[in-house]
Amino acid sequence: MSILLKNCRLISPDTDLNGAAILIEGEKIKRIYAPGDALPAADQVIDLNGNMAMPGFVDIHCHGRSSFDFCDATDEAITTMAVDKLKEGVTTLLPTTLTLPEEVLAKALQTAANYVKSGVKGCKVPGVHLEGPFINPKCLGAQNPAYVRKPDIEEVKRLAKIFPVKKVSFAIEMEGAPEFAAELLSEGITPSCVHSAATFKQFLAGHEHGLRNLSHFCNQMTALHHRDIGLVGAGFACEDVFIEFICDTLHICPDMINLVFSLKDINKIQLITDAMRASGMPEGISDLGGLEVLVKDGAARLTSNGALAGSVLQLNVALKNVYNITEMELSDLVKTTSWNQAQALGLKGIGRIEPGYYADITVLDNDFNVVKVFVNGEKRLG
Repeated sequence: MSILLKNCRLISPDTDLNGAAILIEGEKIKRIYAPGDALPAADQVIDLNGNMAMPGFVDIHCHGRSSFDFCDATDEAITTMAVDKLKEGVTTLLPTTLTLPEEVLAKALQTAANYVKSGVKGCKVPGVHLEGPFINPKCLGAQNPAYVRKPDIEEVKRLAKIFPVKKVSFAIEMEGAPEFAAELLSEGITPSCVHSAATFKQFLAGHEHGLRNLSHFCNQMTALHHRDIGLVGAGFACEDVFIEFICDTLHICPDMINLVFSLKDINKIQLITDAMRASGMPEGISDLGGLEVLVKDGAARLTSNGALAGSVLQLNVALKNVYNITEMELSDLVKTTSWNQAQALGLKGIGRIEPGYYADITVLDNDFNVVKVFVNGEKRLG
């Protein structure tokens, strides 16, 4: 089966080409055609009407959507999430857990395995992201203190036997945490630091053991200070460190977004949603990990103390926000929606619109609304 996507503005890392065409054969991109090139015959021709075609977005930090949370641990929850994330241009998803008992995490991972086996036509789900439970109890955010525990590679291994674990976010200052980072890497899992009160020195101890990622940068981590630059300083000072970024303008103010994009290598920034179950839903009362949340004016906050409780952000909106705030070229910004995630996690064949890559393509209009989505060469939205 061949599909020709014609008349698009092709935006891929370091590429911005108006009037381009993309030939898809089977699951992969066969060829790119520049304006004026003779176009081939194809089984199906789709006119994209000048809209933007970007590599399918990769959300590596997402707890829920459309009234469901991954840790509901039901087949309906993961299926709804994976299908509805297409609406924001996401083609690859890492469902993200909360600080909960191992038996609940195990049930959630089993639903991810069930989803992949089911063949449902939603996002790709190559693995999961464990956020917690190995965090600092003094840096909970919206995580449940009842289930915080010390880093335990054996627990991670048990969970990974159920379904692949691609990333674990934990506090690097906890007992045994630097060694835990190295153990994760030996299992092919990306270690990341967050919900942490680590000093810069403690971060460097983890860095020596292979720590190269910071989850939801600036949030629930030690701030930049002139006597200890902490984890925010580590994100700036260490050029080899990837950072996740929630660009909803609430978790991170526009001035900080501008600052980060002006100082940090664009190849190390990853846009995420950190979305909870209220994403895509009307505002009102919701919950996160058993904690009551009020969603009002676009912000999700715990009713108990007002702490931000994840977001209701959608990834196409995150990209729009960054584009409007920074005024950077989309051929650079598009790296932050998929390519950088693929590099940080070792996901092969995604993140670019180039021959040989999977035909995971998100089509957006000029206001960043999602028009069509292709996954492995198959149109799954629009």
